[in-house]
Amino acid sequence: MYAASVDLVNPWRFQAHPEVWILVAFVLGAYVYAVRVIGPVVVKAGPVITSRQRNAFVAGILLLWIASDWPVHDLAEEYLYSMHMFQHMVLSYFMPPLVLLAVPKWMFDAVFGLGKARTVINWLAKPVVAGVVFNVVVMITHIPVLVNQSVNNGLLHYSLHILLVTTALLVWLPICGPDTQRQLKSGGKMIYLFLMSVVPTVPAAWLTFAEGAVYKHYDIAVRVWGLSVTTDQQVAGAVMKTGGAVFLWSIVVFLFFKRFSSGFAEDQSYQKVSSVDDDVLTYQDVTDAFGRVAPAKEPNVKN
Repeated sequence: MYAASVDLVNPWRFQAHPEVWILVAFVLGAYVYAVRVIGPVVVKAGPVITSRQRNAFVAGILLLWIASDWPVHDLAEEYLYSMHMFQHMVLSYFMPPLVLLAVPKWMFDAVFGLGKARTVINWLAKPVVAGVVFNVVVMITHIPVLVNQSVNNGLLHYSLHILLVTTALLVWLPICGPDTQRQLKSGGKMIYLFLMSVVPTVPAAWLTFAEGAVYKHYDIAVRVWGLSVTTDQQVAGAVMKTGGAVFLWSIVVFLFFKRFSSGFAEDQSYQKVSSVDDDVLTYQDVTDAFGRVAPAKEPNVKN
């Protein structure tokens, strides 16, 4: 009985999540199968995937595993709302673009085809539609009643995560989706990402300046890292406001310099421009050139 009570107040106790392991194994297996079995049939020339796509998939699957398994998941669900916010940031901001960068066009076409399913995906991935839907989901997932119920209801908890990841993937499709023809231009991407960084500041400010415990589930006696309930909420607001904004603005800055600085290095190069004839011009060359020129005739002046 004593050991059980001690285990309950130990936030670092190991908790197995086989559902997460099955999900990660399924995604990994599906990707490998598509690359090794379907890819060689579809792709007639060139590599099935690039090294960039492979690295992006490895990074994306690692983020999915870290954010969904022990100890991040358990701290986020039972002890710290700031960890809960970090988990959502990983699942909605960091992981989705990596997943999309890992998916080649042929794989995207194989999964969604070119029929009605693809039409629905294209409509939902329109910047205005995707942006509105995603931010509505973000707002809903911060409602205290829903948060308090989701952490005690596994089905509701995972359903909200699926909804968040799905809408996040739609948001990132116009930025780095496999279908490059449906991506926004550089200027559109910068404006789109900037607007996406503004909306989360509303719930972030609410969390930062709220008095008392907003989420009763996290108002417990066991305080991880000594964070009080108020401090935990303020950290959560800071993670939501600065973490997402810094990440999105970094992409905006990258796109800006990529768009407006292309060719700058070549145009401003101080390297010697090579010419067709690199022979050195000597004094003899100059005298020979003047010798080949006929002397000018003197004008005939009449008295």
